Amino acid sequence: MLDVFGTGVARDAGIARDTEEADAGGAARRPLRPHKRGRRPLLTAGLTCLLLTAAAVQANAAARPSESTATPAPADILQAGAQQGVADGYPGVIGMVRQGDTAQYVHAGVGDRGTRVPADPKATFRIGSNTKAFISTVLLQLEGEQRLSLDDTVARWLPGAVAANGYDGSEITIRQLLNHTSGLPDYLSALQINGPYFLNTNPREVLPPQTLVDVGLGLHAPTSAPGEKFGYSNTNYVLAGMVIKAVTGAEPAAEVRRRIIEPLGLRDTTFPTADPALYGNYLHGYVIRAILISDATVSNVQVTGSAGAMVSTMDDLATFSRALLTGKLLAPAQLAELKTTVPVNADVSYGLGLEHMRLDCGKWAWGHNGAVLGYFSEWLTSEDGSEQVLHANNEFHLLGGTQGQAHTGKAMTDAFCAL
Repeated sequence: MLDVFGTGVARDAGIARDTEEADAGGAARRPLRPHKRGRRPLLTAGLTCLLLTAAAVQANAAARPSESTATPAPADILQAGAQQGVADGYPGVIGMVRQGDTAQYVHAGVGDRGTRVPADPKATFRIGSNTKAFISTVLLQLEGEQRLSLDDTVARWLPGAVAANGYDGSEITIRQLLNHTSGLPDYLSALQINGPYFLNTNPREVLPPQTLVDVGLGLHAPTSAPGEKFGYSNTNYVLAGMVIKAVTGAEPAAEVRRRIIEPLGLRDTTFPTADPALYGNYLHGYVIRAILISDATVSNVQVTGSAGAMVSTMDDLATFSRALLTGKLLAPAQLAELKTTVPVNADVSYGLGLEHMRLDCGKWAWGHNGAVLGYFSEWLTSEDGSEQVLHANNEFHLLGGTQGQAHTGKAMTDAFCAL
């Protein structure tokens, strides 16, 4: 599979690892996983949350008979996973292991197939559904300011926004949007393979949030009552962004910037609302279509909006997730709400924009992932934010369960278990 992305990928797979201290004032960042032992498949539109599992990596190190086999270092495990990801066909893979304030970076393959520039672990990339934790944080802050309650109904703030095909916004709460128990269909599941988003035919097409919601409502009638069970749906977070605007009068992107990006000094994190391009030092994103691969770096951010349009880096994601989980962004009452979860399966539960999971090694972690056209990323963080592992690659074609996702996801959870 090395030739999927053209000749030369294998030569780029041998990678350096760098170690450095985190920036002063840097808070933290993190990723996600395969099931026992695959990975929960993505919906065709690609932002569906993937659940991570861990399995032990065996060390092959040569040792003298009198010596015991050394345990691989977390960064070495993640590096091996990055190289395997390139062998599986990814153009490039980047990753980060952070323990306390010491960060180690790994990289394999290329960030640009045209120039053959190595994949840079400091480069920006589209973070997809990792955006959701930023959105939930803003709503929790607004609750802390007594400007809303998470138990307010959607109709309280968005009258008429959810009123079709048997769905009633007066029966759905903001909390149910954030923990995915609203019962609303996922509008992204309507974006079939070979549709406009997958083919990337109109990156500037105007798609207002209510249009996306209406697509979701039209998919099918309710199959469960609000609050009855977990059901991942990007429609929930489009509506959550609409609530932010209704309460504050500002776009959710502006509130995320004012309340999170600027206070934490996330210099490489942005929330595009219309511009489909990336700027500065970024990973090019690619999409496999049949046997062809296309550059999808420029793509329509309005398709995902407040469910997944943000752009960030390994460092900034780690800073955000550590700050979030350690109470730097939320008051104690709201932090407790963030971490109040609903069950997904025996090992995974979902809070407000992030997952809590028990890995196969027995450790617990918080995390999430993001999957949008051309990019796939995941993060894991310990409860106290002292242990973090993240990784990202620059190919995603709206389907889950690939070999690359399995290998890089396993390496991430194995690296976290080794911390």
